[in-house]
Amino acid sequence: MSTKPKYYIVEASALPEVFLKVAEAKRLLSTGEAATVNEATRMTEISRSAFYKYRDAVLPFQNMMTGRIVTFQLLLHDEPGLLSEILKVFAQTHANIITINSIVPTNGTAVVTISAETIDLTVTLEELLSRLTTTPGVVKAEVLAG
Repeated sequence: MSTKPKYYIVEASALPEVFLKVAEAKRLLSTGEAATVNEATRMTEISRSAFYKYRDAVLPFQNMMTGRIVTFQLLLHDEPGLLSEILKVFAQTHANIITINSIVPTNGTAVVTISAETIDLTVTLEELLSRLTTTPGVVKAEVLAG
């Protein structure tokens, strides 16, 4: 009986260094900066056995989200035009909005959830989240599901 794999989103600083190096080696191979596994592991200073042990288990967050629907949750100040500014961020990064849900603002803030298709995203998911977070009037932005 096979168990279904479980996935976690973990901040990179909490991961063992070998996982980060495996992800970097995979990136080097995919971009052509390294022609072989041997070259990629040499460049990242990990053993080939470590690379082969973890290569299928380590996947950068952006790669996991490519071509998928990602749901964002935002806590926004109740300000005229703020939702329009948020939608501009999605449009500028080519995220295709599927749904928008909002609750009635209370205590000067409102929770808004936005689901968007990320297949045509022109920036990394981390960069999109950063742009949303730094938009004036946004209290908090996070990925709920993807």
